[in-house]
Amino acid sequence: VQLVESGGGLVQAGGSLRLSCAASGFTFDEYDVAWFRQAPGKEREGVSCISNYKGKTYYPDSVKGRFTISTDNAKNTVYLQMTSLKHEDTAIYFCAAGVCSWDPSTFGSWGQGTQVTVSS
Repeated sequence: VQLVESGGGLVQAGGSLRLSCAASGFTFDEYDVAWFRQAPGKEREGVSCISNYKGKTYYPDSVKGRFTISTDNAKNTVYLQMTSLKHEDTAIYFCAAGVCSWDPSTFGSWGQGTQVTVSS
């Protein structure tokens, strides 16, 4: 299993950004895929999860209505569309394969992360 994130960068508050996670070694019917983020000095926080097997997506209240997770099965890629970005969304964003939950230990494979910086 391999996951490679891309699409991070610097954006102004209120702006949008789309992250990509290129997956290999598994299908989205085998594993759920989540996006987590980690800001300096803070714990890793789940911001979305998609289970194609269950046909469900999950979001915490902090990003609900602003972030959207989706998959492109043909490209084996997971996307995180982020809109109305806030300064507090600044973090390294990771994608992970496993079982949907907000507990990082339920995910066995992780990407290397991509930095998102939101200027206020």
